[in-house]
Amino acid sequence: MRILFAAVAVLQVFAAVAVAADTATPPVVRRLSADQYRNIIHDVFGGSIQLGGKLAPDLRLEGLSAVGAARVTITSQDMEQYDAMARSIAAQAVGEKNRRQMVGCTPVSAAAPDDACAAAFLTKAGLLLFRRPLTAAERDAHVAAAHAAAREVGDFHRGLSFALAAMLSSPQFLFRETAAVPAPGRSGALTLSSYAKASQLSFFLWDAGPDLILLEAAERGEIDTAKGLARQADRMMASPRLEAGVRAFFSDNFAFDGAAVPKETSLFPKFSTRVAADAEEQTLKTVVDLLLVQKGDYRDIFTTRKTFLTPDLAAIYRVPVVSEVPNGAPETWTAFEFPDGDPRAGILTHVAFTAFHSPPGRGSPTLRGKALREMFLCQKVPAPPADVKFNLVNDVSNPLYKTARKRLAAHRENPVCAGCHKIVDPLGLALESFDGAGEFRTTENGEAIDTSGVLDGVTFTDAVGLAKAVRDNPAAPACVVNRLASYALGRVPAGREQEWVGGLTKDFAARGYRFTDLMRAVAISDALYSVSTGDMK
Repeated sequence: MRILFAAVAVLQVFAAVAVAADTATPPVVRRLSADQYRNIIHDVFGGSIQLGGKLAPDLRLEGLSAVGAARVTITSQDMEQYDAMARSIAAQAVGEKNRRQMVGCTPVSAAAPDDACAAAFLTKAGLLLFRRPLTAAERDAHVAAAHAAAREVGDFHRGLSFALAAMLSSPQFLFRETAAVPAPGRSGALTLSSYAKASQLSFFLWDAGPDLILLEAAERGEIDTAKGLARQADRMMASPRLEAGVRAFFSDNFAFDGAAVPKETSLFPKFSTRVAADAEEQTLKTVVDLLLVQKGDYRDIFTTRKTFLTPDLAAIYRVPVVSEVPNGAPETWTAFEFPDGDPRAGILTHVAFTAFHSPPGRGSPTLRGKALREMFLCQKVPAPPADVKFNLVNDVSNPLYKTARKRLAAHRENPVCAGCHKIVDPLGLALESFDGAGEFRTTENGEAIDTSGVLDGVTFTDAVGLAKAVRDNPAAPACVVNRLASYALGRVPAGREQEWVGGLTKDFAARGYRFTDLMRAVAISDALYSVSTGDMK
């Protein structure tokens, strides 16, 4: 068995060298995210396949895991996990339960190699896993590995599983290749190859690898024309799978990858891991309904009173939502609208914002204000000096400073702290009417909470007023355009790409801030598929 594993390792190295020799050096090579990995396995092998392992963690840079994916590495420990999952997935895919549907051919003998059958299966699987056709050298190498393994173990399907496992743990599967070719009609310019374009488009719109229709369009060269690209983009945007792409972007933008902070149960008994998961889903369902189903104005995510709740969330929001499912059954979602005059409006008042951007035992105007500035206005907030002490801010039982506003005012008397706090605290203090678990309150330590503040010259008195100020701030739509462009490119737009982002921003406003229109504009932009040659300054 060691011989087989060694053969698989050699095959992986061979495949990596073969691809490196056949394609241009990619400008941005991104590792598959955990969700993209799962989505591809589901699409290729079906929903019954169990991964059987833990995926490597994502890296967040510039506020996005999609940007960090271009800088993340795979450690030897990660590779062991990927290898173990590859073997498990491959064994299931060609096992007795699935082989008739998955393999698609019957070997001459189940106890011996069959190169023709192996080649047919591996060619089909390779197209979907590598998001491009296998080269002749890759196909022959994988078939040879399947042949050698089947001969040694006396089982065609087990031998086939070793070759498939090699594909699943290869860099050609785990990383998104971005092969560059000369751009037609543009001397010296480079663009992505047809298959790399297909991947770029599919991961952007669906958060998954390209389907066979898109790969066939790439093979025909259709995707290299403006009309052909637009035709495929429109087809994919009309698919129910677009929701997965919208969710993937906003989940990344909202930092929902493990964002929930555990709460002190003695202080916040209603908060739990189940509530945290529901809170993420509440915000995503709200955004998807407004932007994808209703095709509404993006800015309204900050002010909409329409949302969805489970009974557990409703307990924190203190609203009547009744579940009719039996105890222990998955909770159902109910559409809900906070009435006029309610202190909640928009996603900034959701538990997924107020609770997630708070430490375990209290709320935090500073963390909430920082998150608002960076996540929704794209305004970088400097990190605090390493030697700053937060004892006064953390002392929620101080009899002299009963409210967070008073504690922060005293903290800002230190000149080193004043600069950062003056730009984040006024925003976060508007959300002080929500405690560390996101539950509404009017007092802290028996003293009335003051939620007034100002954002870029616009004054407000409470969280609803803050929500409107953010909605009407031109930095909010400009920020989501910049974030979506970074998400699509896998890096922050630079040089002349900023002109492209500026054009997208103007078009976004002209079209009524409809997010799906923005997604389409990005999807069919030359900038998404162009390759920098180092002259974009």
